[in-house]
Amino acid sequence: MNRRLAALLLPALLAVAGCTATGQSSATTPTARAERPSPFADCATLTRPPAATGAATPSGAPATAPATPGAALTGTATPGAAGTGDAPAASGAVGAGGAEAVLPGLILSCFTGGTPVALRDVRGPAVVNVWASWCPPCRKELPAFQRLSERAAGRLQVVGVNSRDTRTAAQSIGEDYGIRFPMLFDQGEALQRELGRNALPLTLLVDAQGRVRHTDATGALDDARLAALVRQHLGVQVSQ
Repeated sequence: MNRRLAALLLPALLAVAGCTATGQSSATTPTARAERPSPFADCATLTRPPAATGAATPSGAPATAPATPGAALTGTATPGAAGTGDAPAASGAVGAGGAEAVLPGLILSCFTGGTPVALRDVRGPAVVNVWASWCPPCRKELPAFQRLSERAAGRLQVVGVNSRDTRTAAQSIGEDYGIRFPMLFDQGEALQRELGRNALPLTLLVDAQGRVRHTDATGALDDARLAALVRQHLGVQVSQ
């Protein structure tokens, strides 16, 4: 009798055990979440000159030109506190021996992935904006850089460098402010260290030969100020 009872109960016990195991396995298996698409443009275009200057800059030409001593803008930088951008900084980008500076030899990842970008391969004219989501002046001026990228399309490039930030925070700002220009990611603030600048926001104006013609750390830039800087230092006329 006991054997017959055990034979009848055994399948039921195994069935219960199987459901429990399956239920535990399902509960502990994480559900895959699709990542939000990046709001920023791909960085592949950064190493190609703007359309309007392509003929003047052969594809086989070096990304940077030899520095020309004595032709640099003068001025001594006065960095402000990081994240404030309140302290004015004199314009100019002067390298060793008074020669014009070029972009540092850094390689930064692109926010959208793909092949990392060597800064010295960025083809000018270009406006490079270094920013962070936690910096109020940075957030204030980002829309002006987006408008500049649209108004000067084909004549200069606008490049963002997100510094000392998280990808999540930077992506949220990009989505909220409608920022679409290419974005490089510099989590360790390597670019600022190379430039000897600790203020944010920081803007570099780079000519077609890869020379940094002007560095600005005076605070949030608006449309008028950006247009004036681009006209003065890069010779590009931008409507406001």
